[in-house]
Amino acid sequence: MEEFYRISRLPPYVFAEVNKLKARFRAEGKDIIDLGMGNPDSPTPPHVVEKLRATALDETAHGYSVSRGIHGLRKALVGYYKRRFDVDLDPDSEVIATIGSKEGLANLIQAITGPSDILLVPNPSYPIHAYGAVIAGASVRFIPKLEGANFFEQLVRAIQNTTPKPVALIINFPCNPTAEVVDLEYYEKVVAICREHGVYVISDLAYCEIYFEEPPPSILQVPGAKEIAIEFTTLSKTYSMAGWRVGFAAGNKRLIHALTRIKSYLDYGMFTPIQVAAAAALNGPQECVAEFRQLYKERRDVLVKGLADAGWPVPAPSASMFIWAPLPEKYKDIGSLEFSKLLLSEAEVAVAPGIGFGEYGDGHVRIALVENKQRLRQAIRNIKAFLAKDADAVKAKYKVAA
Repeated sequence: MEEFYRISRLPPYVFAEVNKLKARFRAEGKDIIDLGMGNPDSPTPPHVVEKLRATALDETAHGYSVSRGIHGLRKALVGYYKRRFDVDLDPDSEVIATIGSKEGLANLIQAITGPSDILLVPNPSYPIHAYGAVIAGASVRFIPKLEGANFFEQLVRAIQNTTPKPVALIINFPCNPTAEVVDLEYYEKVVAICREHGVYVISDLAYCEIYFEEPPPSILQVPGAKEIAIEFTTLSKTYSMAGWRVGFAAGNKRLIHALTRIKSYLDYGMFTPIQVAAAAALNGPQECVAEFRQLYKERRDVLVKGLADAGWPVPAPSASMFIWAPLPEKYKDIGSLEFSKLLLSEAEVAVAPGIGFGEYGDGHVRIALVENKQRLRQAIRNIKAFLAKDADAVKAKYKVAA
């Protein structure tokens, strides 16, 4: 069957193979420990749920809303940026609510690119960062995130050697999938380079409240950043509200206007009670955020220590809800997808293969901290037993070739 144009430009969905295997094993009654998807398992804070319930009982709250978000929600985000980053924003011209940050990113790219345009995207990266451009009909130039490589030199070279000049650079810290964090000086260099060359910056800050050391900064803290930068945030991980689909964009007025305009044709915004409850999350008590942060830290520590004891040393992330784990030495030759399938088959543990985030992610898997400590300890025991087996025999059993 001939594919439609935009669908044909998308590569096969790598995660589908692991998901299909996971579904089959569950149908067979196997107890799969799923550390693949970054889906928070903690309940949304009760005061947020109660605000949703109370507002939903208001019969006037069930009509069309506003695609850019109600004023109270946009004002709540302005308050958050001021408290957290000491950044001043205009709720009417520098902020827009989105139906999750993923929708906002995709629609912004749709709004600002055409068929001949190019976006710069680090590799590995979260899939929508690259494929938002592909879906929009634009093109992507990847900047490999290689260990020891100078990103800024690569960035300048990519801008200077790309024709036509790139429209925008997408960056994401704390990074999904790699959990990398950067300081304000990093953002200052990015802003300086992109201002000099007239390139917009699209920053994805979705994991900025899940940190275990210093709080990650915002690119909008850099003087002059709002001349070229827009930043996406979300309540998904911060308040365990992934299914609520509440996100935001803030920053450059021209980009905010472009996103506002295209969204006005596409949607009427989120259900109003969700927006009111989201504002309550941002404006209300924040102890729940610290509790979630502590929960992920404890899970990180259990998993990092346990995997090291099992013979699989992995780095401890300083932020995000993910561990970016290099493949165990004796399985490096088969790549991340085949290793993920073996781990699922032999240890009943699901992880995300790094190749799904770009070719330069293939030497890793992403492990999400989305199970309780008891389940993580069970995963560690299963993985330890798997790694104790003869690797060549395991590969032969599943006919996996290097």
